[in-house]
Amino acid sequence: MIVAGFGCRAGATTESLAAALVAAAEGRKVDGLAAPTDRVALLRPLARALGIPLTAVTDAALAATVTPTRSPVSLAARGTGSVAEAAALHAAGRGARLLTTRRVSPDRRATCALAQGIP
Repeated sequence: MIVAGFGCRAGATTESLAAALVAAAEGRKVDGLAAPTDRVALLRPLARALGIPLTAVTDAALAATVTPTRSPVSLAARGTGSVAEAAALHAAGRGARLLTTRRVSPDRRATCALAQGIP
């Protein structure tokens, strides 16, 4: 299972999120989306359009997930180096590995990373 995790600003659009997903997916089929609990509403239209499930990830789960990216902004806001990477890893399950580190949408309002869970 491949999960796309997202981080985004409050003003992120569906287009911003889709652009970040395209950049991170690199042609891979994605089985699910994940985002912080307070950003799930922004991702619902994209999840519906793709016909895949959306997982809400708590701030505690994000902060407990170690990521290769160490963004000072993300660390200050959520306690993790990359919200997108942490959301993807958490939603993909124990033992998941990143397929792509975070990719940023052209308008810089959204980030996306992919993680693959263990079957």
